[in-house]
Amino acid sequence: MAQTKLSPLQDKLLKILSRHLEEPLSYRELAREIDVVSTNTVSYHLRQLERLGHLKRDPADPRHYAVLGAPETGIARLNLYGLARCGPNGSLLDGTPVDRIAVSTRLIPFAAADAFLVKAKGDSMEPRVYDGDLVLAKRQSATESGDIAVCVNKGEALIKKIKKDSVGVILISLNPKYEPFFAARDDFRVEGVVKTIISRVLA
Repeated sequence: MAQTKLSPLQDKLLKILSRHLEEPLSYRELAREIDVVSTNTVSYHLRQLERLGHLKRDPADPRHYAVLGAPETGIARLNLYGLARCGPNGSLLDGTPVDRIAVSTRLIPFAAADAFLVKAKGDSMEPRVYDGDLVLAKRQSATESGDIAVCVNKGEALIKKIKKDSVGVILISLNPKYEPFFAARDDFRVEGVVKTIISRVLA
């Protein structure tokens, strides 16, 4: 019979992961916390927690993870937004989605509750993002230099690479024909960080 309940060790591991979301522990540290000798044991139980839908890890960096409040089902219906203008100090996500798209949760490297889609417009982010691409983003307001973010600047919804310096936030296009520019100090907000480009089938 397939495992459906967490073992005592898995339950303990999940609670430890929940306590260390901001500063994830290494496999060796996790092994000490759950009192096992081998890091292979940790790796096995982490895979089981993912399989059971209690944990979501970023394939590019397994130390980046989300502990899910309830096991996720196989399909999530995500809001799809267009890059429409917003009102003063408005949020792209406050508007009405243009569609709801069914996406396999296996394609979402974080909790599906934090995910949304944006339909890209224009060529400013080529060759990474093309006109009509569906961009999968994680809802968050904090970014680091180098992140590609969905943001609103002076009412304009954009997808841009973020660079931070001592003067302010610089918004950068990947297409070299567009010049970088500073984000507005009084009307700029990050809606989310781009994680995956899904497709342009619906362009």
